[in-house]
Amino acid sequence: MARYTGPKTKIARKFGEAIFGDDKSFEKRNYPPGQHGNNRRRGKKSEYAIQLMEKQKAKYTYGILERQFSNMFKKATRAQGITGEVLLQLCESRLDNVVYRMGIAPTRSAARQFVSHRHITVNGELVNIPSYQLKAGDVVSVREKSKSLQAIQDSLANNSSVYEWITWNNETKQGTFVSVPGRIQIPENINEQFIVELYSK
Repeated sequence: MARYTGPKTKIARKFGEAIFGDDKSFEKRNYPPGQHGNNRRRGKKSEYAIQLMEKQKAKYTYGILERQFSNMFKKATRAQGITGEVLLQLCESRLDNVVYRMGIAPTRSAARQFVSHRHITVNGELVNIPSYQLKAGDVVSVREKSKSLQAIQDSLANNSSVYEWITWNNETKQGTFVSVPGRIQIPENINEQFIVELYSK
């Protein structure tokens, strides 16, 4: 399964925010990487550079590779609605992202691992494809054999996030993807308009 496995703090420093979640190393050095990282007089970025940076940030945030992301953009352009908004909604509707949002996993990469290691079911069926697109009403559960996993229990115990478009029952370890979130309900700091402009070139 293809995924980014390089240094995460370095990427987070590049974007100036902890896009992979809590990161003590990032907090210590929250300036760009490289020998000129702490130099405040960096040149002004071009329009293209800003747009590219926004696309890269979205890709790394959701853990999606280039071809996959490009295909998602094409799908978003064909769909009804605002292209940038639809793109983010497609990212949020991925199974690995919803597993992370429900608090089953502490990070998206951990959520991806839980899905691919067959710990998650959708509507009672085992699904091991992290990019699986959920539809409104789909029920996501922790597989019966996996409910006692310490990593899942710890993650749920430490989770305090609540999203209007997701319900979660801690007793049954089961949640529902109630609806596709609106842009205002997506907390990620991504300017999707820049991504649309970049792909429209």
